[in-house]
Amino acid sequence: MKVLTYEAIVERGEVKLPETVRLPEHAKVYVVVPGVEDLPLSRIQTPRLLRPEQVSDFAMETLEGEDATVR
Repeated sequence: MKVLTYEAIVERGEVKLPETVRLPEHAKVYVVVPGVEDLPLSRIQTPRLLRPEQVSDFAMETLEGEDATVR
């Protein structure tokens, strides 16, 4: 397999090759990123109660109609 190497930069998440580089459609490419650590994925966790026995403090009552108020 013949291998060519081009230097490129990333702008807004897209790899930008020099304008003179032309690759055929659907060409298989490999991206090697020197000197950069893999960034960990962000994770948003579901909130948890520190003291589960306090769950009743967070109970909500739903009222409907003209007399409905927030409690």
